[in-house]
Amino acid sequence: MHASVGDTIRVHGRTVGAGEQEGEIIEVRGEHGEPPYLVRFSDGHEGLMFPGPDCEVEAHAE
Repeated sequence: MHASVGDTIRVHGRTVGAGEQEGEIIEVRGEHGEPPYLVRFSDGHEGLMFPGPDCEVEAHAE
């Protein structure tokens, strides 16, 4: 998985009824756009994450 600052990351719910989370990548700490990513989620919290198979990155439109 590769991402850039400003891209959107979506984490799909893993259980029935669990909602999807969405956030903006504010820092890429890996080399060449690889994880980990510092993400600011839509509810305001920030966290360092290593995305799994339940995640997708949408490139920021310039």
